[in-house]
Amino acid sequence: MTFRKTMDRYHLASISLHWLMLALFIGVYASINLRELFDKGSVPREALKSLHFMLGLLMFALVWLRLAMRAIYPAPRPQAALPQWQAMAGKLAHLVLYAIMIGMPLLGWLMLSAAGKPIPFFGLALPALIGPDKALAGQLKEIHEFVGTAGYFLIGGHAAAALFHHYVQRDNTLLRMWPGSRKLAT
Repeated sequence: MTFRKTMDRYHLASISLHWLMLALFIGVYASINLRELFDKGSVPREALKSLHFMLGLLMFALVWLRLAMRAIYPAPRPQAALPQWQAMAGKLAHLVLYAIMIGMPLLGWLMLSAAGKPIPFFGLALPALIGPDKALAGQLKEIHEFVGTAGYFLIGGHAAAALFHHYVQRDNTLLRMWPGSRKLAT
């Protein structure tokens, strides 16, 4: 196994972590939204909430590995130079996505701590970060939900930008992060 990246693609570890993080985002959003299908206090609803918490915390753990891979294996250069506004928008979007992958799990952990609830993590009970404070728990919940809603737009925009680069600008932006084959149908 080689740890050198090619000039036109991200390293396999970076690609794998990128798509794993997408799967975690899908799981986090799906679990918290699907809980609404069940009555409050029901077993399925509580299981989906626990899954939401655990997947969010798993994202928090893995984002550090992703950041390490990004430091070790920087992004390959795009095929063609991007206009400055696109390069800046891409950097800002990535920065905000990383902030979400770090900040949202922390907000959730703080929220559960302030609510005096257990913090589940795949069979472990993580320690509370702060003492119980119902008012603070409510404020943290509002922030968590607002950022979560904004995350839909940011993730959608990120995907739309990749598709725009692939199908309209016809550059290698999407291909650099696409798993498997170097070719993607256009």
